[in-house]
Amino acid sequence: MKIYVGNLSYRTTDEELREAFEVHGTVGQIDIITDRETGRSKGFGFVEMSNSTEAQDAITALDGKELGERTLRVNEARPRPPRTGGGGGGRSHHGGGGRGDGGGRGGRY
Repeated sequence: MKIYVGNLSYRTTDEELREAFEVHGTVGQIDIITDRETGRSKGFGFVEMSNSTEAQDAITALDGKELGERTLRVNEARPRPPRTGGGGGGRSHHGGGGRGDGGGRGGRY
């Protein structure tokens, strides 16, 4: 089961997050989300736990608790909505108007 963990300190490490959750069960992947350009934490991440009972125990125990002087927001992760083709920006296929460098929200990543 995938768990969302919000309001993380920008200095929280994968290992610190793992230690907090391992008390409640078997932890799989830890993923603290970082900014692509700066590499700095965005202050949230995801923890995968082996079963839903352990995950629910961790959510109950850790939501509202402090880690790294921040009060955590912990709940079941919701599925990511599908991406759609819109967004604007990016290359123009009509000979002008676009940035031409893939910039903007619709550009390549």
